[in-house]
Amino acid sequence: MRKRFKRLMLIIFTGIISIFVLILSVSFINHKIQLSKEEELFVPTGQLVEVNGHQMHVYTEGNGEETLVFMSGGGTSSPVLDFKSLYSLLSDKYRIVVIEKAGYGFSEVTDTDRDIDTILSETREALLKSGVEGPYILFPHSMSGIEALNWAQVYPDEIKAIIGLDMAVPAAYENFDINMSLVRLGAFAANTGLTRWITNLSESDAIKYGTLTDEEKELYKAIFYRRTSTKDMINEIKNIKANAQKVKEAGTPSVPILLFSSNGQETGFDEKRWIEIQNNFSNKNDNARLIELDSSHYIHNIEYGRIAEESKEFIESLNR
Repeated sequence: MRKRFKRLMLIIFTGIISIFVLILSVSFINHKIQLSKEEELFVPTGQLVEVNGHQMHVYTEGNGEETLVFMSGGGTSSPVLDFKSLYSLLSDKYRIVVIEKAGYGFSEVTDTDRDIDTILSETREALLKSGVEGPYILFPHSMSGIEALNWAQVYPDEIKAIIGLDMAVPAAYENFDINMSLVRLGAFAANTGLTRWITNLSESDAIKYGTLTDEEKELYKAIFYRRTSTKDMINEIKNIKANAQKVKEAGTPSVPILLFSSNGQETGFDEKRWIEIQNNFSNKNDNARLIELDSSHYIHNIEYGRIAEESKEFIESLNR
């Protein structure tokens, strides 16, 4: 009886494994077929430049005297489309630039280091090779706030101001527990096409709340299935605590800073703690001012109208 039971359990276990492998195989094949169909959509809207042995995508719009550089949050599949609702309200007065780091948007996926020095070096080189010179006003979202602060610390003459879009500051990562197993599981799901079976997963806030056209929404989805949990994105997460610590040790740069803060929702942090961190950073820095918004984390897709107007007033005040 015991032998029969063991044999039955082995058969059941083998059957489950076989079904799982079959599902993965079907999902992977479907993913490759869909990627092939979506290839015609995957056409860069800006300029590709070679940086550190790989291609980086730089999008520009407008011809104003001030140059606004948009820097995406960690894991944002398509920075160019993610920021569009906001920068389209600013490009009539300013020169808009969106940098897509390695592994994001139309930029290549790489195996390069994602320490903060490498990221900054690649960003600056991509700008220079695109013919975009400073000084710059940075618009970092979320995790790229660490990169923006570092840029202003190391090259203060290049940065005129920072306008943070619910940007992260070093204190956010001091006690933040990163579950790398869960991060890698997300990458596995993306690479095998399992993400295609999850309803509305590709419906970003840019699609749900922004001003993208139907064609741009389809392009965003096509990019999402190519640029979700890429190697570069995962390596950024692995390095973020060390990067944040380096920025903390260097101190807050002495450039004007305007912060727009969310209500803490969808930040991945405790909501009250996120708002507290934003307020602490602002209160401890004479050059910083905080505007709190009743919006979830991707504030530039929801409160783009108000952010555009407040940003214009802030930028104009820099020249008075």
